[in-house]
Amino acid sequence: MKKILVTGANGQLGKCIQDAAAEFADFEFVFVSKCELDIENSELLRKYFSENNFTHCINTAAYTNVEKAESDAEKAFAINAEAVKDLASLCTEHNVVLLHVSTDYVFDGKKSKAYSEHDVSNPINVYGASKLKGERYIQEICSAFFILRTSWLYSQYGHNFFKTILKYAEAGTPLTITTEQTGTPTNANNLAEALLQIIAQDSTEYGVYHYSNGGETTWYGFAEAILLQTKKLEAANLAKTNHYSTFAARPVYSVLNNTKAKNILNLKQLNWKESLQTLTRKLMISNNFERE
Repeated sequence: MKKILVTGANGQLGKCIQDAAAEFADFEFVFVSKCELDIENSELLRKYFSENNFTHCINTAAYTNVEKAESDAEKAFAINAEAVKDLASLCTEHNVVLLHVSTDYVFDGKKSKAYSEHDVSNPINVYGASKLKGERYIQEICSAFFILRTSWLYSQYGHNFFKTILKYAEAGTPLTITTEQTGTPTNANNLAEALLQIIAQDSTEYGVYHYSNGGETTWYGFAEAILLQTKKLEAANLAKTNHYSTFAARPVYSVLNNTKAKNILNLKQLNWKESLQTLTRKLMISNNFERE
């Protein structure tokens, strides 16, 4: 029996993993929120590992506020790097396979084609730097790990671009969205399924992988597609801009090459438009949006 610890279980990805877990009845899950297990609390973390015979740990706990991280670097590094270091050490000590989620923001965005795992990382903001340091701790400490870099996560849960666009459109708020950045929107439900599939297939092909939906678009293109799929485009006041000022620098191009994950881990990659359409249809039928 596989016993899986999922940290950050009340976050967007954590909730998607809880949904996906229903398809893996032979797994035992221990879902813990930040209130139940703050990964910065090394003593409590050690207690959890000592009292449970985990086989895997999926770490979805993270500091993800890209803008705020610029003025709160100490906290971002404490969660995304130093706490991850402790988690990696405990996984190694207890022979637990660690699955950790990272980001496209470890790259500087200066390329014009999709980034592979072999490309040199060079983050241009605090968030990306903190996530990269966490990655490096894992690689130094763990022998059994999967680091999955992903991009532009959205879902029916939490705070994300998808839900923000719908909220503003419903309120009649004008939307001016940038065309300056290109990446790949990734449905967090697909990432949740991918993480559990890695565990299910007992893969020992450890290392760093890229996993996102396929294709690419700008933030404006993503917003337009969201409104189109939810039948709100005609009523929405949507405009584009080639520049949108942010406190944190953002990579201009951060599309990820998923070839390694597809070939080695046999992970399916849905096109971002197809995945968005699947989610919006499901939510429109069930009206299953988590209200903020």
